Amino acid sequence: MAHAEVSETAAGAETVFPRQRSFAASLDTFLGYLVEIPAAALVVAEIVVLFAGVVFRYVLHQPLIWSDELASILFLWLAMLGAVVAFRRAEHMRMTALVARATPSQQAFLDVVATCAALAFLLLIAHPSWDYAYEESYITTPALQISNMWRAIALPIGVGLMAVFALLRLARTGNIRMLLGAAATVAIIIFAFWLMQPWLRPLGNLNLVIFFVGVAGFCVFAGVPIAFGFGLAIFGYLALTTRTPLMVLVGRMDEGMSHLILLAVPLFVFLGLLIEMTGMARAMVAFLASLLGHVRGGLHYVLVGAMYLVSGISGSKAADMAAVAPVLFPEMKKRGAKPGDLIALLAATGAQTETIPPSLVLITIGSVTGVSIAALFTGGLLPGVVLAVTLCSLVWWRYRGEDLSHVKKAGIGQIARTFVIALPALALPFVIRAAVVEGVATATEVSTIGIVYAVLAGLLLYRQFDWRRLLPMLIDTACLSGAILLIIGTATGMAWGLTQSGFSRALAAAMTGLPGGSATFIAVSIVAFTILGSVLEGIPAVVLFGPLLFPIAKAVGVHEVHYAMIIILAMGMGLFAPPFGVGYYAACAIGRVDPAEGIRPIWGYMLALLIGLIIVAAFPWISIGFLK
Repeated sequence: MAHAEVSETAAGAETVFPRQRSFAASLDTFLGYLVEIPAAALVVAEIVVLFAGVVFRYVLHQPLIWSDELASILFLWLAMLGAVVAFRRAEHMRMTALVARATPSQQAFLDVVATCAALAFLLLIAHPSWDYAYEESYITTPALQISNMWRAIALPIGVGLMAVFALLRLARTGNIRMLLGAAATVAIIIFAFWLMQPWLRPLGNLNLVIFFVGVAGFCVFAGVPIAFGFGLAIFGYLALTTRTPLMVLVGRMDEGMSHLILLAVPLFVFLGLLIEMTGMARAMVAFLASLLGHVRGGLHYVLVGAMYLVSGISGSKAADMAAVAPVLFPEMKKRGAKPGDLIALLAATGAQTETIPPSLVLITIGSVTGVSIAALFTGGLLPGVVLAVTLCSLVWWRYRGEDLSHVKKAGIGQIARTFVIALPALALPFVIRAAVVEGVATATEVSTIGIVYAVLAGLLLYRQFDWRRLLPMLIDTACLSGAILLIIGTATGMAWGLTQSGFSRALAAAMTGLPGGSATFIAVSIVAFTILGSVLEGIPAVVLFGPLLFPIAKAVGVHEVHYAMIIILAMGMGLFAPPFGVGYYAACAIGRVDPAEGIRPIWGYMLALLIGLIIVAAFPWISIGFLK
C-alpha cells in the first residue's frame, strides 16, 4: 500500500524555519503517542467485551444485554482514532500509479497537494460533525442509558486530530514555495467550484458525473488518499447542488463506519498478526513443504496451498503474504526460481484467496448488502479451490522440467512430525468457520475466539510469544482498520448520494434491460469490477456499488452469494494486476523484488485466474452448492 508521506526535501528545496520544523516534528511525535496508546487499548477492550459476550451467552447462558451496545460505542472511537493514526503515518490507501511516473520534485509537490486536499475536507466537515454529535446528545442508549453523544463525539474529535496532524505535516515541508503553491492550488479549485454553484444546480444528474467521476477520479489519480477524495466529491455534490444539510453526510459516514459487522475487520487483522508472531503460519508452511517439497514445482504448490490456509485465518491479504513469503522464498530461490516469478505467483495467490473466509471483503459485502455472512463464508471456500487448480496447472507447465536431483524427499516420520506440529494451526480455520455456522458466535464475535485460540497456542504449544511486539501489533491493527473504515464511511456517503439522486433506479433499468439476461449482466460486472479493483481496491468499490448491483443481480436471476464470489474474484484480479493494482506492489514490497521483474510472468497467472473465474461464473453450484 503506497504512502502519502510528504517529502522533506525536493530538488532545489531550501531549508526554511528549521526550529519551527523541529518543534512540529516533536509535537507530532508527542501527539502520536497520545493517540496510539488509546487506539491500542480500544482494540484490547473490543476483544474483551465481545469474548465476554460469547462466554456469558453460550457457556453461562446469561447474555450480557449491554455488550453489543458498548462494543458499538467503542468501535466508532476505534475507527476514528485508527484513522488518525493512519493519517499521521501516511498509511491511508491511495492510488500512486500515475504519481510514481512523475519527477521527484513533481511527486513532492503532489504529496503536499494531497495533504492540503485532505486538510480541506477535514476543515469542511468539522462543523457538520460537531452539529451531528450535538444532535446525538438528545438520544439515550437503550441498554447503558447514557447519552449517545459519548459515542458520536468521536467523529469531530477524530476529524480535529487529523487536521492537526495535517498542519504539522505541512509545517515540516522543506520548501515554502511548494507549500504555498500546493495550498493555493487546492484553495483555487475549491473557490472555483463555489463560484460555479449557480450553474451546477440546474444540471441535475449530470452533477453525478462531474463530482463522482470527475472530482473523485481526479483526486484518486492525483494521489489524494481515497477516503478524502471520496469525501471531497460527496461534500461538493451535496453542498453545491442540493439543499441537503451537511450533517446528513456525517450521519451516513457514521452509519457506514460503525456497522457492528465491520468490527470483525480490526479483530481479524489482529488475528493475522498473531498467527505470524506465534509461528502458526510457519508451522503450516513447513508441513506443506514436507509433503510437496520434492515434487517439480512443489514449493510453488506449497505457496498456493499456504496462502489458501492462511487466508482462512487472517482475512488480510497483506498479512497473508507477509506470513508466507519470508518462509518460502529463500528455499525457492535456492532451487533456481526467479524472483519475478515468485512475486507474480504471490500476487496471483492474493487474488485467488479473496473469497476465502474470513476475507474482509466478504464481511464488507455482508455489511452493506445484507447477505448472510455465514452463507458467504460457506460459499467462498470452493471458488478459491477452483482458482488454485488453474494456478497449479500453470505451475505444472512452467516447472515440468525443474531439476530436483539435489532435493531430498521427506520421510514418513518427518511428515508426521511436521503434521503434528502444524495441527493446531491447521485446525484454526475450521474452528472459526464452525463457530459461525453452528451459531456459537456471530461473524464479529468469532474473531475473538480465534484470537484467544492463537494466544493459547502461542503460549502453551508453540512457546513463541513475544510480549514486546503486542503493542506495535495493536497499533498497526488500529491503523489499518481506521484506514479501511474511513474509506467505507465516505464511500457510504457517496452511495447514499447516488441512491438519493435516482441513479440507482436508472442503473437498475439499464442493467436489467441488457440483451442476454444474466450472462451479459455477469460479463459486464466482471469487466467493471476488474477495473474498479485496480483503481479503488475491493472494499470501497463494494461499498459504492454493492447496494446498487446486488438487487439487480437478484432481479435477473443471479444468486447473491454466487454474484458476490464473481465480483470479489474480479476485483482481486484488478487489485493484483499491474500497472495499477496496488496489491501487486504490496507483494513486491513484501518479497523485496523490483516490480519490473514480475510484470512479464504475472500475465500468465492472470490468464489462469481469468479461466478459473469464468468456470466459477459459469457453474453457480461452485459457490452455492453447500449452502443449507
